[in-house]
Amino acid sequence: MAVISESVKNMKGYNLHIVKTDKFKTNTIVWRMKAPLEKESATKRALLPYVLQSSSGKFPTTAKLRAYLDELYGASLFVDISKKGEYQVISFSIEVANEKFLSDQSPLLRKTFEFLKEILLHPHAEGGAFDHDTIEKERRTLKQRIQSVYDDKMRYSNFRLVQEMCEGEPYALHVNGEIDEVDNIDGQGLFDYYKQALEEDELDLYVIGDIQEDEVQSISDSLFTFPDRRTKKTADAPVNITEVKEVKEQQDVKQGKLNIGYRTNVKYGDEDYFALQVFNGIFGGFSHSKLFRNVREKASLAYYAASRLESHKGLMMVMSGIEFKNYELAVKIIKEQMQAMQNGDFSDEEIEQTKAVIENQLLETLDTARGMVEVLYHNVVSGKTIGLDAWLQGMREASKQDIVAAANKVQLDTIYFLTGLEAGQ
Repeated sequence: MAVISESVKNMKGYNLHIVKTDKFKTNTIVWRMKAPLEKESATKRALLPYVLQSSSGKFPTTAKLRAYLDELYGASLFVDISKKGEYQVISFSIEVANEKFLSDQSPLLRKTFEFLKEILLHPHAEGGAFDHDTIEKERRTLKQRIQSVYDDKMRYSNFRLVQEMCEGEPYALHVNGEIDEVDNIDGQGLFDYYKQALEEDELDLYVIGDIQEDEVQSISDSLFTFPDRRTKKTADAPVNITEVKEVKEQQDVKQGKLNIGYRTNVKYGDEDYFALQVFNGIFGGFSHSKLFRNVREKASLAYYAASRLESHKGLMMVMSGIEFKNYELAVKIIKEQMQAMQNGDFSDEEIEQTKAVIENQLLETLDTARGMVEVLYHNVVSGKTIGLDAWLQGMREASKQDIVAAANKVQLDTIYFLTGLEAGQ
């Protein structure tokens, strides 16, 4: 039995993804816009969804827009900007009650589609420029979002690792853009960029719930028409590591942040991607992992120690919080855990435990409609079509030999350490 049944329709300038499921009493509509991450447009693009969700032609204030959502039986609207590999992705998500379960048989699904069209295609704009007050308000908020990364030292150290490791690559750009560029964005410039995005971005519409496929397709077809477009691909060239980069930065912090970046040389959709997932789980992905047990528990060196993959860029990040004086020892023990993985120094029990946790984690993600979209959207980003059943099967079938082979593709690239002012270099 299929874990999720996804039907994909090629529509006028966008793809419609329908997931029919009786798991939820609500219907969820998610609109995604994907474009290559570029320095010239990153900050504008980070601002755009928040300007669009703030008001529209029909609902010129945020209060009026939110009041209309209340009329739709308390529907919720959520926007987001994310980085998937070297792409910057805009998301609009609307969750609304399924009219099947209401005594009032109002055509809620169609009304929700019409509302999405309103905020996407009829923005609060005049004379080819977004509303000035809306721009002012959202610029302030964007600056706060960018600043918050600098205030949260865990996020900051991860961002700095990426900046150092991927210097000169689009992936080094922050998803929210640059704080000193925010004030340069005006209503006209952003409106021009908005029109360009609708003409050039890769567009995907997801509809998830207990719905009729033909009805969803008919509503979408009647409301959304975009020009044909060619998908823009990023040219992500392989990186040749000649020497490991080591960066130490001093700030007024009480706890050291040690972040280590590796190139996995494996991406989503590659043959050894499934084995790489299991490798990461055993190495640092979970609480039974080598990093957790050996760096945090046995050596008592770290407040936290974990690893995570960036599947579309082919990176693995190790994150740990340590005492300043433990830097050399922590790096040594982390390197030893990697060597152990590359030597095959792990048990069948660890493999089975990791596979079970990965499977549970995936199935938990699928317990929410937005989680389903996150999982299914990997195929859009990668340009590959891997069904979830094939994904699970590939992961289950990954042998110890496969895991060791994936581990031996992983290369250490950059070590970044955020240390205290008194620690001395």
